[in-house]
Amino acid sequence: MKIIDKLSAKTPAFSFEFFPPKDQAGVDRLFETVARLQAYEPAYVSVTYGAGGSTRRLTVDLVTRIKREVGLEAMAHLTCVGGTRDEISSVLDQLQEGGIHNVLALRGDPQKGESAFVKSEGGFGYASELAAFIRGRYDFCLAGACYPESHPESPSPAEDLENLKHKVLAGVDVLVTQLFFDSSDYFSFVARARAAGIQAPIIAGIMPITNLSQVKRFTALCGAKIPQPLLARLESAGDNLARIQQIGVEHATEQCRELIEGGVPGIHFYTLNRSPATVEVLERLRA
Repeated sequence: MKIIDKLSAKTPAFSFEFFPPKDQAGVDRLFETVARLQAYEPAYVSVTYGAGGSTRRLTVDLVTRIKREVGLEAMAHLTCVGGTRDEISSVLDQLQEGGIHNVLALRGDPQKGESAFVKSEGGFGYASELAAFIRGRYDFCLAGACYPESHPESPSPAEDLENLKHKVLAGVDVLVTQLFFDSSDYFSFVARARAAGIQAPIIAGIMPITNLSQVKRFTALCGAKIPQPLLARLESAGDNLARIQQIGVEHATEQCRELIEGGVPGIHFYTLNRSPATVEVLERLRA
């Protein structure tokens, strides 16, 4: 089933993101996490795509197994990095044969050792090009990424929105935001997107903080910011990881409540292949 068809309910759809593990033990743990989170009836789960297509085969295998063995709708990430049109077509064919109906079309980060994205010969330079290619040949529901605080490489928020509009016009059905920690950034972004003529549903990406140094690395890469009051609380916890997770869960729960009250169509949890913090947020929302 296509994700776009799951976003019409009055209650927001929950979804979870995973990444391909490095070994079989990691795969086993991933499916344990998927099983625990299945109880919360996610609309879908997604699996990321390694740098340079390094996890291409595993990404396809994982989403296919999740769909067939677990019975959850799955979305495969697909990037432009390190892939020709023929190679990308091969991946899409495999996804289609595996019964996958949803693809997240991304440009992708620069390959290891590169400071900037380099278009592969015979490939694509932008997510909008990849989306147009997929839309012209396949019947997937296409998702695209968006940035409430603007893409870190964008010269301005206005230009970032213009690029996003190109992506939607190329065939993207649903948008999923990068992580953010201030709900007002989401609502402001949605208002600007609607004013620019972008009408696609915008799912909010939420990551409960469990490790401060880790989240600082993530925000530096994606251009997000940690609000100063939240950062001060986290830093006051020092090396107390249990306290950091408690603060992160409390903040993520409050974010989700604000988003739900504001009419968000969906909340996508960046799980980092672990369930405890996400489960605690979901349990608090149920209470």
